[in-house]
Amino acid sequence: MDFFLVVLFLLVVLVVWGVVIYNGLVALTNQMRNAFSQIDVQLQRRYDLIPNLVETAKAYMKHERETLEAVIAARNQAVQAARQAKETLSPEAMRNLQGAESALGGLMTRFFALSEAYPDLKANQNMGQLQEELASTENRIAFARQAYNDAVMRYNIKREVFPDSLIASRFGFLAAETWKSEEGEAIKKNVKVSF
Repeated sequence: MDFFLVVLFLLVVLVVWGVVIYNGLVALTNQMRNAFSQIDVQLQRRYDLIPNLVETAKAYMKHERETLEAVIAARNQAVQAARQAKETLSPEAMRNLQGAESALGGLMTRFFALSEAYPDLKANQNMGQLQEELASTENRIAFARQAYNDAVMRYNIKREVFPDSLIASRFGFLAAETWKSEEGEAIKKNVKVSF
């Protein structure tokens, strides 16, 4: 009888221990999703600003139609990649988003470099205001990205340490991808060109 109670007690302790670990992993997954949603909000703000920038520049940069169209196409690809990343937060979706963001950033850098050649565009008050909003948004994205990376780190540590790794592997808690974007910092600096 005593042996049976000891075994039952140990089983209850193991089940409670497993539930606590599982719930901790779920909580960290939700924190990670919340942190990514903060990035998503700022990315959407930037995606909404880009067409306004292109529209403002279109009247001045008539000979740069190819660049303007490429910016809009890259923006649309980044929007799609952001949707996929938000749905799954899978490492592949995050890499696709980072690639799309990198391509968009490169085209935005090119766009701003070309716009330097148009004095009337540089003097346009609407263009200056849009650029200022874009620079502010880039700063917000950087802060949100840091919060997301912190959440990913906490989650990945929890799922990798023993004995939590036993529960994580058993219930399919996969490694999360941090947001690696060295290009993003360079893009942010380039966006801050004042007209």
